Amino acid sequence: MISSEWLRAFVVFAETMNFTHAAARLHLSQPALHVQIRKLGEALQASLYVRNGRTLSLTEEGRKVLAFAREQIERNQQLIDDVRGTRHESNVVLAAGEGTLLWMLHDALPAFQRGKHAKLRVLTRARDEAIAAVQLGEAHLAVTVVDDVPANLVARRIAKVGTAVVLLKSHPLARKRALTIHDLRDEAIIAPAMGRPLRAALARAWSNTNTELSPAVEANGWELMMRFAALGMGVAVVNDFCVPPRGTVRRRLIGLPPVQYQLLRLRDRKPSPAVLALEAAIVASAKLSKTA
Repeated sequence: MISSEWLRAFVVFAETMNFTHAAARLHLSQPALHVQIRKLGEALQASLYVRNGRTLSLTEEGRKVLAFAREQIERNQQLIDDVRGTRHESNVVLAAGEGTLLWMLHDALPAFQRGKHAKLRVLTRARDEAIAAVQLGEAHLAVTVVDDVPANLVARRIAKVGTAVVLLKSHPLARKRALTIHDLRDEAIIAPAMGRPLRAALARAWSNTNTELSPAVEANGWELMMRFAALGMGVAVVNDFCVPPRGTVRRRLIGLPPVQYQLLRLRDRKPSPAVLALEAAIVASAKLSKTA
């Protein structure tokens, strides 16, 4: 029998990965917390975390237990409120990148809140962190670019997004309606940091012209990249849903494949009516952004 107390203790421990901090949050002694985590592992016959020197990290089994524990705690609270007849203030958590929240989902979030389905919590997370938030039960939904969807997630394609260049209105290339990689070879490029999908696509495009991509500016986030372009520090290569700042223009970039934005949720986690309502708002918003 798995105790709900053990699961709650494990969630707090997993969020801190520190027995001292977790015990303080739970108002327990460290030995008592150790006992609860040990009993949970023994009941499941699994190692839930490993120690590497002074650092603790969850095992694959521990990650699965964390997602389950978060869902179980949420469902337990819903049951208690239903039986007692008290109003349940449910939370719906969405993870997405800054640019996605600013320009793709800017209509979805207020539309969901106007429906008063639940309290909305937003986590600003890059792709890998957004996926992990759903896998670990921290977020109910994520919106991000992903080609190979993990087996434990359900994905729904919501938008196909191309690439654009943001540059000063006074820039000679601003006279063109569309640009190619060849047009940009001698320009100071403002690009995403290493590890981002667009950065990898740009590197491949430059290598096809027998040159190496060497950005003048690396920045995280479309907003910051476009601000650098507005300062005249180069031309920013961004997703085509971005709205250019004053003094700049956006021009379509030809030669890079579009990326697919996916709406993700955990396969084994049954979505609540509020989560389904947020999904519907996101899908409707994405359709509007594609036709705008």
